[in-house]
Amino acid sequence: MIGFQKENTRAADNYQPNQKENEDDLNLVELLAILAYGKWLIILVTLAVTFLGVAKAYLDKPVYRADAMLQLDEKSRALTGIEPIANIFVSNLPVIAEIELIKSRMVLGKAIINMKLDIEAKPKRFPVVGDMIASRFQRRNEDNTVSDPIAGLSRYAWGGEVIQVDTFTVPADLRDKEFTLLAGEQGHFQIIYDDEPILEGNVGKLASKQIKNNQQLITIFVSLLKSRPGTQFTIKRLSENSAIAKLKDNLVVSEKNAQKNKHTGIIELALESHSPDQAMRVLNEIARIYIQQNVEHKSSETQQTLEFLYKQLPSIKKQLEISTTALNNYRNRKGSVDLDMETGHILNNLVNIKTKITLLQQSRDELRQRFTESHPSVIAVDKQISRLKEQMNAHENMVKKLPETQQVIVGLSGDVEVNKNLYNTLLNNAQTLKVAKAGTVGDARIIDYAILPEVAIKPVKILIISFAFVFGMFLGIVAVFVRRMLQRGIEDPDLIEKQLGIPVYATVSYSKNQGILNKEASKRYKSDKIDPILLAKIYQEDNAIESLRSFRTTLHFSLLDAKNNIVLISGPSPNVGKSFISLNLAAVMADSGKKVLLIDADLRKGTINKSLGVSRKNGLSEIISNTVMVNEAIHKIPLANIDFIPTGALPPNPSELLLHERFGVFLKTLIERYDLVIIDSPPILAATDAAIIGRFANATFMVIKAGLHTKRELEQSIKRFNQSGTKIKGIVFNSMPEISSRYGHSYSRYVYQYSYKK
Repeated sequence: MIGFQKENTRAADNYQPNQKENEDDLNLVELLAILAYGKWLIILVTLAVTFLGVAKAYLDKPVYRADAMLQLDEKSRALTGIEPIANIFVSNLPVIAEIELIKSRMVLGKAIINMKLDIEAKPKRFPVVGDMIASRFQRRNEDNTVSDPIAGLSRYAWGGEVIQVDTFTVPADLRDKEFTLLAGEQGHFQIIYDDEPILEGNVGKLASKQIKNNQQLITIFVSLLKSRPGTQFTIKRLSENSAIAKLKDNLVVSEKNAQKNKHTGIIELALESHSPDQAMRVLNEIARIYIQQNVEHKSSETQQTLEFLYKQLPSIKKQLEISTTALNNYRNRKGSVDLDMETGHILNNLVNIKTKITLLQQSRDELRQRFTESHPSVIAVDKQISRLKEQMNAHENMVKKLPETQQVIVGLSGDVEVNKNLYNTLLNNAQTLKVAKAGTVGDARIIDYAILPEVAIKPVKILIISFAFVFGMFLGIVAVFVRRMLQRGIEDPDLIEKQLGIPVYATVSYSKNQGILNKEASKRYKSDKIDPILLAKIYQEDNAIESLRSFRTTLHFSLLDAKNNIVLISGPSPNVGKSFISLNLAAVMADSGKKVLLIDADLRKGTINKSLGVSRKNGLSEIISNTVMVNEAIHKIPLANIDFIPTGALPPNPSELLLHERFGVFLKTLIERYDLVIIDSPPILAATDAAIIGRFANATFMVIKAGLHTKRELEQSIKRFNQSGTKIKGIVFNSMPEISSRYGHSYSRYVYQYSYKK
């Protein structure tokens, strides 16, 4: 026997390292087992979240997307129509600047005013499902009628209602506030605010009224109203900031296919809206306003140049008249003076140079209205003027060498020619700019206008439902682990030994087959069939039965030096599986050739007789009451090869009955007749019966269920036994599914070796 013990002790020592090596695998198996145990919670949460996803997918209003496309021409634009500086300035704005310009208040503000986007008017729908019901009615509505109210809720719009408000002005402090429009008979309506009527009117007529506490008027013009009398509409006048912010939230402006340091110059505009027609019209209006301001901006530059030229023309014309008069007067006094070819050439050159200088000075004056002296364009003009003045000085020196009369003629003639050329040039430029202004084309053009979208882009039903399913499954898994974390019960047999100092003799694996037998048993009870249902006989290879066989070996050695052969099975609280352990342990012990008696001593709720298919009558309570003989109370169970004594009639005073001396005498007579007597007793914390019976037992085992008991509960149970003089021999750990997957019946074998090694 000692050799057997040492051999098994070495086996236990060899078992521990293998368990540590496979710790990671066991942890994975444990996680999977936890998920399997909580599968119904996962399924429930997944179905609930998926249902919400389906509801959202079908209840959300559809969103349509319209898009348009613009092209920016990268061309230079002269600020003036004067040829010498026509190529100095380039006004190519970056694409990002044009994008910001499209999203500016200048563009969007005009679009909001033109499209009346600052007025929101819509039918009041029933919460949550109203929009879906109305949309379904409108799809089926062929004669453009209005839906009848559902369940008498006439104030809600159920489909077919239409409203169009062209004018709605309210004081500044009432903007962004919601008003209610109540439809009446024959186009009559009321405007309600804070549950009080503040204005009445008719469709097609402007209605206005001064607010009592405000000097300003509230004005409304409803051009179209189609609904049943009593239907309510919500109407709101948005402030400029709110309207622009709302439009910006739904507007996307971006450069198409742009890459780093490379710009395509193609701008894509997209607008999302619940109304496909509104999305198309608003987007086209934004594109139109942007193109219009682009053209106006370019023509405004031409207009500025024209205004400058018109200011210069009168003074130059006057100078031309003065110079012409001076030349004519001199010729009248001196007579006709002929100029040779060389002098005429000098005169022409001098006229050309002075004309260019004058034009450049005028251009410089225009530039100084826009730029400072240090601007590169102004500096470039100054350099040109400086070079021309040097040439003019050289020609003037040549003129000084001429006779006096010719010098005067050259000077006067030069002034006339310069003024004439300058006047003609400016006049031609003005005419050219007039033509250019009339035919001004902007740097941007519309490539694709927005068209009516036919298919909604949101909600994407498949995507929403799929996401809801995955998210629901994730939440279900999280809920399973959270539930496990919130369970305060002990789930690790190691903790029981470390914290309570009591060895765990067996870890009984969870049995799915027992669940099947329980269902069969419930059917048999209803049909009055009394065939025994016993896991140890029907599923002999079940893991739970293997665990009990390991317990049988441990129990065999623990009873070698015992004073008697009575084993008490109890537990801290109900529903821990003590009756299952008692019944199947008795069957397993009988398989080893022992003569076993099983006693159901739970005189309060004992039900072992049902599993064995025998009657409760003539049992333990009758034996103690001395109303039946022991042999009359013993039932033979051929299937399990055991004897069984049921509870008998459930007495009103079970504790007092067990304290009777006949109970002790009765047990003494059984010790000699049986190799092993197994007693199933009530839970120790529920009644004192287990403590009373424990005085007669050689070994008392407490069955606990994984995750069900706290440390304090177990300590209290052990204390109850100790107070009655009963020492707990060991613990039988009854596993839940995930606990079984982690420890299994092999753990009980290790505990057996460990207990005897100590």
